Amino acid sequence: MSFFRNIGLAGALLLAGAAHATDVSMAGGSVNFSTPDQWMGIMETQGDPEVRVFQVPAPSPNGSSNLARVSVTVKQLGTASDFQQYFSGAMSKAKALTGYQPATGGSPDNFVYTAQENGAQFSYSERYWFKDNHAIQLRCVRPAQSAAGAAWRASFDKGCDAIAARLK
Repeated sequence: MSFFRNIGLAGALLLAGAAHATDVSMAGGSVNFSTPDQWMGIMETQGDPEVRVFQVPAPSPNGSSNLARVSVTVKQLGTASDFQQYFSGAMSKAKALTGYQPATGGSPDNFVYTAQENGAQFSYSERYWFKDNHAIQLRCVRPAQSAAGAAWRASFDKGCDAIAARLK
């Protein structure tokens, strides 16, 4: 009996050890970051722009209908002026969202706001960089209020901050 218990324990330890991160490479290897393994890749495009979207599961009754997600978009650009146009266009799109409201707590490199999606209030955090002639956008979107609780929101935000640190 202890043999089976030891195999079960070893399997659980292997699964726990595997749940650390998934490495992601974009733009021919010039953009790299990691996501927690529980974040599920739900969309990927190749070309220009290149996009990766991850669903961040929320342990709440509305978690499947109010999708928390993180996306990274990489677009080839020629100059810093092109980047400024890209950034301005993205800000215009954000401000045109239904119920757009700037939020407190943003910083020069973190554009934070709320808007409506499917009748629910969502929190958005967008960060932009221009590196090696690439515009990089990190967009983190989660329900503003969720039954998943404060610990889940903090974990979501921590995951976004970790990706931002790698993309800088």
